[in-house]
Amino acid sequence: QVQLVESGGGLVQPGGSLRLSCAASGSIFRINAMGWYRQAPGKQRELVATITGGGSTNYADSVKGRFTISRDNIKNTVYLQMDSLKPEDTAVYYCNADLVPTGWGHRANQYWGLGTQVTVSS
Repeated sequence: QVQLVESGGGLVQPGGSLRLSCAASGSIFRINAMGWYRQAPGKQRELVATITGGGSTNYADSVKGRFTISRDNIKNTVYLQMDSLKPEDTAVYYCNADLVPTGWGHRANQYWGLGTQVTVSS
């Protein structure tokens, strides 16, 4: 079974920083991309940042210049460094992976972590 486990969420003051981690484990043949999404109460889940296995990144406009996504392909881990945090960043952050499980050929599937709470408040 493939599993994604997030860590690093918490409470931080505006202007502060947090670093989220997400480790993918299980029978994984190839990870095409990993990323972070977030969802605030009463709002739609939105993309925050993604990164491919080759290192190409994509960011939501609202976090460009403040957040940095990175990955360790050996550890199958993706990170989200969040700096200059704003109250608007408060949400549950979910890790996502588009990957090919072992034995599936090249057929990919998407997996989600359970989420980690990030709260930015004075």
